[in-house]
Amino acid sequence: MDTALTRLVGVRHPIVQTGMGWVAGPRLVAATANAGALGILASATMTVDRLREAVREVRSRTDAPFGVNLRADASDAADRVRVMIEEGVRVASFALAPSPGLIAELKEAGVVVIPSVGARRHAEKVAAWGADAVIVQGGEGGGHTGEVATTVLLPQVVDAVRIPVVAAGGFFDGRGLVAALAYGAAGVAMGTRFLLTSDSTVPDAVKTRYLAASVKDVTVTRAVDGLPHRMLRTDLVGDLEDAGRARALFHAVRRASGFRKLSRLTWRQMVRDGLALKHGKELSWSQVLLAANTPMLLRSAMVDGRTDLGVMAAGQVAGVIDDLPSCAELVERIMKEADGVRERLTAVR
Repeated sequence: MDTALTRLVGVRHPIVQTGMGWVAGPRLVAATANAGALGILASATMTVDRLREAVREVRSRTDAPFGVNLRADASDAADRVRVMIEEGVRVASFALAPSPGLIAELKEAGVVVIPSVGARRHAEKVAAWGADAVIVQGGEGGGHTGEVATTVLLPQVVDAVRIPVVAAGGFFDGRGLVAALAYGAAGVAMGTRFLLTSDSTVPDAVKTRYLAASVKDVTVTRAVDGLPHRMLRTDLVGDLEDAGRARALFHAVRRASGFRKLSRLTWRQMVRDGLALKHGKELSWSQVLLAANTPMLLRSAMVDGRTDLGVMAAGQVAGVIDDLPSCAELVERIMKEADGVRERLTAVR
């Protein structure tokens, strides 16, 4: 299927696997790329040296294009950009809007820049700064999310910008892909659907918990880091919501210390990242500290398999997914479904 997205990044199918922390590692990204979609490597939970190793590992597994997801506000963002340029990564994905200077540096090196946004005004801003495309996530999406549904947000953004728009939030099959194309999108991006594949390294116990979830088991809470965060409702989430401020801060500082050791960031760097997170948002200092909690809570589930101690970010589609195909099987199935839907629509006309 030929779209503005496939032409821009050089993939066969207009499908993007999002850069999920602790989930989107070399194996999943390479499997996605080999299936003809765009795999995005999550780098925020990696050291700079590990990022270079991971990029080279993906390269050893596939010749297809892939991308790397970055935190534009991270204190070492420039070092990560340098790694991407030196290693010839095709796409730079951002969860927060990169600066005009960062976009220019990447584009000068031939890297395609695709920020993720959750509002029309943010899409207009990054488009004006030179972004090549934009991923727009509606409220159905997992992780940090907004309040506006994809079906409302997507057409707003498509009408507002003149760069390819990739739709995210609520997509898992070929019907969704055709619907996104009908709205004017150039493709779809999916996180939870790729997390629940046989190529995902997420522990089996965690995948089983996802597969058992209903739509009502997916909730949005501010208890983890002070921002709206869509995830599976678990006993841990309930405990965090019920915990007093002192208890929550104690656990946040302890887990933040653990993340600092894993990431090799200094306390100064973590505070700087916290300040960037606080900027422009109505967060208390206690919530900024709680934000440092998130990487370790995610790691507990996605790496250690602790469904009792970890946070399981999830899109609402977790409630309708019931199998674990390989990435190749998933992409093939989506494209076959999309072709079937388009044929039926053509026949109706």
